Order: sequence, then C-alpha cells, then structure tokens
Amino acid sequence: MKKISISIVFMFALILFSGCELEDIENPNAPTVSSFEEGSSEADIMLLATGLEAIMRSDLEFHYDTVSILGRDYYDLTGVDPRFTGELLKGPLDNNGFLTTRSYAAWYKVVKSANILIEAVENSVAGFDEQQKNSYYGYAKTLKAYALLMVANRQYDNGIRIDVADPDNLGPNVSYEEALTAIMNLLNEADSDLANASDDFVSLSSGFDGFDTASTFSEFNRAIAARVALYQGNDQLVLSLLEDSFLDLNGDLYEGPAHVFGLSGNDISNAQFHVPLQSGQEFMAHDSWVDDAEAGDTRVDEKVVELPDGTSFDGLSADYQVAVYESNVDPVYLIRNEELILIYAEANIGVDNDETVEAINIVRNAAGLPDYSGATDDTSLLQEVLKQRRYSLFAEGHRWIDLRRLDMLNEANVPLDRSGDNVIDAFPTPFTEQL
Repeated sequence: MKKISISIVFMFALILFSGCELEDIENPNAPTVSSFEEGSSEADIMLLATGLEAIMRSDLEFHYDTVSILGRDYYDLTGVDPRFTGELLKGPLDNNGFLTTRSYAAWYKVVKSANILIEAVENSVAGFDEQQKNSYYGYAKTLKAYALLMVANRQYDNGIRIDVADPDNLGPNVSYEEALTAIMNLLNEADSDLANASDDFVSLSSGFDGFDTASTFSEFNRAIAARVALYQGNDQLVLSLLEDSFLDLNGDLYEGPAHVFGLSGNDISNAQFHVPLQSGQEFMAHDSWVDDAEAGDTRVDEKVVELPDGTSFDGLSADYQVAVYESNVDPVYLIRNEELILIYAEANIGVDNDETVEAINIVRNAAGLPDYSGATDDTSLLQEVLKQRRYSLFAEGHRWIDLRRLDMLNEANVPLDRSGDNVIDAFPTPFTEQL
C-alpha cells in the first residue's frame, strides 16, 4: 500500500512557512516556493501533488475534537489542557489562542499548497498537454474547496478569505453565504477540469482507491458539492449533484475517499484513535448520546466503550470513552456513502417523503434497528434524519454544523452541564487576520 511520507509535510512546512528573516538566504540543496512556481519539472509536480494530500492530515484530530466538543458529541476529560473544558465550553474564545488559530492555519496550509501546485503546473517545463494540466487543476481545486469548506464551517458568520493567492494582497473576509457560493463555484470549475482531464490521473495514496481516475475523482467532487448545496438549503441541487456522485443506496456505508496512516518512520498515525480504557485517553462521549439511543442500536457499541467507573474532570463527568477507530492506522474519511445516503434522505423531504423513509431505513437497518415507523410529515422526518446523522456520523464533525444550519443550536439540543457553560456558534476571526 502506498504511504504518504511525513517528510513531505515537513518539506511543505519549511517551504511555506519559513521565517521572513530567511527569505534572502538561498539553499541550493532545498526546494523553494519560487523554484516550484517557475519552471518546475514533472517530478516537482508529482511531489507537490503528493504533498497536498499529505498535508491535509495536519492537525486533523484537532479540527474534529474542537467542533465535536462544541456540539457535545464528546468531551476531552484528559485534563491535558483545561481550555478544552473551560474556554471551549464557556467562551469567549480567545481570537489569538490555539483553539482559534490552530485549525484555521492548518486548513489554509492546504489552500496554500493547492495554490502552489496550480501555479507550478501553469509554469511547468514538463511539457504537459492541456488534459494533463486539467488533471492537476481538478485535483488541486477540489481539495482547496474542501479545505475552504472546513474552515468556513468553523468560522461561520465571522467569515473567511477565499482569495489568498497573493499573501501581500489578500482578498476580503466574506460572509458564510458568500463563502459557500465561492466554494461551489470552485468545485464546479474543478469538475469541468476533471471532465477534460487525462486518463493518466494524479498518483494518489491508497486512501483514494476507487477515486483515482478523473471520472471517479469527479464523483468525490460532486459528493462534496452536494454537501455544500445541503448547507445552502438547495435540495433540488443536492439531488442533482448526488446523481453524479458515488452515492449508492445499496453500497458499503464506508465507501469513500479517506486519509490513510501508517506506523513507519516516514508516516504518521491516526491521532483520533484512543486506547480503550487507558488513563490519559479520556475523550468521553456525552452521556446523552448513549442515553438517547434506541435499544439495539449497534452504533453505540461500535463507537464507544464503557469505563467501569466513568471519569470526571473540571465539574464534568462521563461514562463512555470514544472508540470510533479501532487502531491508530484506521482511515479517516473525507466523505463517505453513509453521509450521502443521509443527505439524500434529507433533500427528499418535501419532495418525495417515501424516498426519504427508504433511505432512512437503509441506515437504520444497518445499525440493527427496524424500519422507521414514526410520522411521515416533513418535520418528523427531518428530526429522524438528524437523529440518524447524530449516530452514524458521531465524532466526524457534523453535529455542531447540523444543529446550527437547522436553527437548532440552542440549549434544547446542546447540553449545558455546568453553570457558566454556553452555546458557541463560531470561532472568532484570528487576531492576525484583523491587522
């Protein structure tokens, strides 16, 4: 299985984020941004493309931990840093602290890496034809759009920058709605590139097996676009996009492109894996997640493990440790078929409620539950879809976003377990972005 070398990530960090005082010092044995952007070789381009995929894993667990804690999927009760149970649950969030800046920077590293790849392909001396260029453009723009979507969902009404190609002339901060529009436009542009791309596609890791040609990578692109359209509230567009995605109502729920990990010296492990029952690994599901589950829901036993005596920290307590991943080399999915089925179910509400019920039953049955037997009005079906998303997509970063986009991010759905706890709807704009 092809691995992604962590040395590539280190190389990217050095290239992209060296201190300004070193700008005039040339190292003839190391690549620079300008060397990639001006006259890059085919080997350079391949290195950049591999590095773009690799760098997407940087601080991945931090992103999922913080948004999951805000949505009360789970708590960090390890006690390693009291800000995870203090600032993150009470607010206000420090606009110059790591809770705000760390993931923001990580996702923009992906955006920067994609921009460098695009410019390197444009100026390459490798002699690429237009179809070969389009392969790299479609790949880079899709992952750039994915990263922008992730940071936009963190920042919400505080906005993000879309245009960051020129670090000396950054574009304005735009609203969440404007960001979603720009991200959709970028995905559509990438999909057009992919439609005119070479059969000899970008070399990807095993995490993209089945999505490693221009046409199958386009299915991934359309899946992300469907997620964006869902956030925009455009159900008809969602259904249209899903037709061109890898949605399969009869398929494996875990089909989809994924980040992959390894234990060799040149790779990194999945930091979202927590050793069961081990001290210092107390990432704990909110007790309501277990208490609210239907009897017989196999997702409970699959995603959490009960600590014999529970645990507590900083006035919070819980009994079930997060166990979504079975090992520290398990893949982390960028998007997968189960989410697409639930997107399909939600988009059909008010369009074809019978189709919504059928999609809901696919997910329920896979979790060992009987067919849905509740009311089939639009409101009841939306509640059922949201419930299935809560259990199927547990710890995958969706709950906080789902509640917010459906105007349900409030005390009725976000447990406030201590005096002083608050519902937080967005991360603040980093202090450095306001200068």
